[in-house]
Amino acid sequence: MKKNQVYRAEIVGYSSDGSSIARIRDMVVFVPGGAVGDQCDIRIVKVTKNYAFGRIESIVLSSKNRIEPECPYAAKCGGCCYWHLTYAEELRAKAEKVRNALQRIGGVALEPEAVCGSDRIHHYRNKAQYPVGRDDSGIITGFYRARSHDIIPLSRCLIQTEAADVLARCVRDWMTAHRIAPYNEKTHNGLIRHIYVRTGFATGQVLLCLVTKSAQLPALDALVASARAAVPGLVGVVLNINKKVGNAILGDTYITVWGSDTLEDILCGNRFHLSPASFYQVNRAQAERLYEAALEYAALDRTQTALDLYCGAGTITLALARDAKSVIGAEIVPQAIKNAKHNAALNGITNVKFLCADAGQAAIMLAHEGTRPDVIVVDPPRKGIDRTTIDAIGEMQPKRLVYVSCDPATLARDVKLLREEGYQVRKYRVFDLFPRTAHVETIVLLQRETL
Repeated sequence: MKKNQVYRAEIVGYSSDGSSIARIRDMVVFVPGGAVGDQCDIRIVKVTKNYAFGRIESIVLSSKNRIEPECPYAAKCGGCCYWHLTYAEELRAKAEKVRNALQRIGGVALEPEAVCGSDRIHHYRNKAQYPVGRDDSGIITGFYRARSHDIIPLSRCLIQTEAADVLARCVRDWMTAHRIAPYNEKTHNGLIRHIYVRTGFATGQVLLCLVTKSAQLPALDALVASARAAVPGLVGVVLNINKKVGNAILGDTYITVWGSDTLEDILCGNRFHLSPASFYQVNRAQAERLYEAALEYAALDRTQTALDLYCGAGTITLALARDAKSVIGAEIVPQAIKNAKHNAALNGITNVKFLCADAGQAAIMLAHEGTRPDVIVVDPPRKGIDRTTIDAIGEMQPKRLVYVSCDPATLARDVKLLREEGYQVRKYRVFDLFPRTAHVETIVLLQRETL
């Protein structure tokens, strides 16, 4: 295998990040933009001891799974990786990714009960986060090129809402008119770092949040006026102050410039007030299906108690309350817990309580108090569950554990650890909440073995 050499090969699979895979001279080669079944001429761009990276020079024979990408930015933007695949092939790739991770890492050889595709693959995201920068044309917004912080400028994204794209344009025009500089990651000069837009699909409400280095911004009234005129559903404009150096998008301080600092949406029959910091699934319709599956797996009978770790604004907690005697929700983000308590009151739900604590700390505290929930639901971030939380789950010994995962690799790792605590995977389903991207959600039912 030589760098810069061109080899003819067939695309045979996909990697966890959405790249395609070819095998050349018994070596795995990662190739962006391929479809299983493609016969390609592949130029090798990097060779390591165990694998290589390549790029497609030409497609000799196209796969039946390949389509013409709808998105004009698909080859440049790092946000999506599957616009060149049929949706059926994308779902097959995602199910295979979950199945392979569970078997290879978790030691679980099970087929999914179902692979639940999204009815909507365009404009499905209720949250947009646009980095802001500058090029020769002026102020730009868009998304980062893959594996870089180079912004690919774009005015329209096929997976974001039209309202989000319109508000990004309003901010660009306002910055240009009032000579407001974007933040520069290298020099740390400038003001505007990100544009953050949330949309309530059930209510039509929209919230605009500007992530900025300083609260001292000129002509905010002009921005509010143009944003309100452009998006009638706008309910608030909020500043988030982030003075830190690094990749974290949001800072800790919020200032409401106009209107409300939350928007309202409806999920699983409950109304939710959501702040910019609240965790909320980006695909509402698919989230409802996912959470209904969580309720089915939890199998509560109104006499049982449940613990919801990583509860965010309480979306799963309040859904569980419908069928439980009582539910405890735990979340480390104070503003999310504030939202969760408000949301419980908003819906008249009284059989819940919320703890503002790290999942591990909350689990340890409850275990030491002698709390023994019948069901624990976990919906952790991409890094999965930490060892402290797994140990505390083992100490509490719930009959059932429902694991909602956004990362198959950490899910599989945690499943292996939970098996050591006496829990076995009974069934799982794969949900596509992120069409055209490499991300996938999985819901798993684990049950405690009785001796």
